[in-house]
Amino acid sequence: MYRVLVSDKLGQPGLDILETAEDTEFDLKPGLSEREIVAIIDQYDALIVRSGTQVTREIIEAGSRLKVIGRAGVGVDNVDVMAATRRGVIVMNTPKGNTIATAEHTMALLLAASRHVAAAHQSMLEGRWDRSTFSGQELNGKTLGVVGYGRVGRIVAARAHAFGMDVLAYDPYVSEMVAKDTGISLVDLPDLLAVCDYVSLHTALSAETEHLINADTLALMKRGAVLINAARGGLIDGHAVVAALDSGQLRSVAVDVFAQEPPTADDPLIGHPLVVHTPHLAASTEEAQRDIAIQVVEQVLAAIRGKHMTNSVNLAFPGETEYAEVLPFVELGEKLGRLQAVMAPSGIRAVEVEVHADNAEALIRPVAAGILKGVMAGVLAGHINYVNAPLLAEEQGIKISRSVSMGAADYKNQVSCRVIWDGGDRTVAGAVFGQNLPRIVQISSYRLEADPSGVVLLMLNRDVPGVIGQVGTVLGSFGINIAEWRLGRDKDRHEAMSFINLDNEPGPEVLASLRGMEAVTKAEVVRL
Repeated sequence: MYRVLVSDKLGQPGLDILETAEDTEFDLKPGLSEREIVAIIDQYDALIVRSGTQVTREIIEAGSRLKVIGRAGVGVDNVDVMAATRRGVIVMNTPKGNTIATAEHTMALLLAASRHVAAAHQSMLEGRWDRSTFSGQELNGKTLGVVGYGRVGRIVAARAHAFGMDVLAYDPYVSEMVAKDTGISLVDLPDLLAVCDYVSLHTALSAETEHLINADTLALMKRGAVLINAARGGLIDGHAVVAALDSGQLRSVAVDVFAQEPPTADDPLIGHPLVVHTPHLAASTEEAQRDIAIQVVEQVLAAIRGKHMTNSVNLAFPGETEYAEVLPFVELGEKLGRLQAVMAPSGIRAVEVEVHADNAEALIRPVAAGILKGVMAGVLAGHINYVNAPLLAEEQGIKISRSVSMGAADYKNQVSCRVIWDGGDRTVAGAVFGQNLPRIVQISSYRLEADPSGVVLLMLNRDVPGVIGQVGTVLGSFGINIAEWRLGRDKDRHEAMSFINLDNEPGPEVLASLRGMEAVTKAEVVRL
């Protein structure tokens, strides 16, 4: 039985899925402290959280069974992703579930800030009728700047177009083609700030984006602009924003998120007459909560069952639809990495990965993760998987390069891996035939077509008569059956490479006998 801990409140539809899962037990325990979670997390295969639980390094390291952390929502800044990656724990989010809700709340904030909705409402509660005090401005004909042109940013842009607004966007990770297709212009951040009447933030919080809106960037903004933040509180410097409001540099501000939640009493944004604030309500719709709960539970269950990984923030795999197509290449990559680790005469310094296939762009990162898993399994002890292998390789000082082959290759769906060590290098290549038929097609200069599965004897020998018979006799004398023998030859060097699939694994005495043969220069065993 798989065990799942849900440490924050979760929509009932998600809990219903957990309840009916025959292979899963779950505990709903919202409000636990870090110490309380650390004390019990070793009992669980998965942890599902929202924004309330801070998933710290201590929690992750205590989770000896932990395989997956599911975040019901977009942001994962409450999860120590680096610690999870180092332990090989998959971190997932649900970026689609609250997209519409967040975009609609952004538009609500934008309208409220433009028309002084909250302040006017409060004045009427106090018995006043101050129509002239709350004169606002129209959205029609204004320019909106979207900072972060992901899912939410694109929907906000579409809604803004419906209001007659022009839209500019800043996002260094989005192509001009995407911008053109959605009818917006991509510009640099200073250019956006200088001309936009409204600026709406939709980027993730990171070391690079913390306090993205600060005294310097506020000074670049068009005077009298309106700032909207329904993304992450840490994106703005609250004190600098208040100073901009007081000076007239900003006309008004609307925020749904805060650097600390709930915000402290001394938060400069709370209570300012030109600030509209809501308590992190962007995803708080019945539809969003239902969809998020269902998505996070389905993703977590699929991951711990080993079916597919969707929306992982620290795993190079694509979504569910492409998973079946990518997996054969990833598994082939892992086998190439294992072969390289066994054959390398000294410590590997660099790994170069090249993919030649119609969907090479989608394959390159997951294939590289597979190769590095195979390589690192031969370098380090402990739990190594597709999640932590790239990080562990980097920590070992192994340089990694990835490239997509644009030229001709021997096979249509080919993966090549070159490793470099002090004083030498070796290239190993494989191909996927049909739907899922992996084959090793090259080891150094030797061409062959070998099945990379089970126990394999790799042997290098002088290309002279009688070797195959002698090797067969040695293996037979020890009761080792040969399942398949593939041979590659280098005629110029008078050498041959044998890739021999065996039914059972030979012991040290068998290898010693093989290595003692006059023609054999190398013999190694690898389990694939």
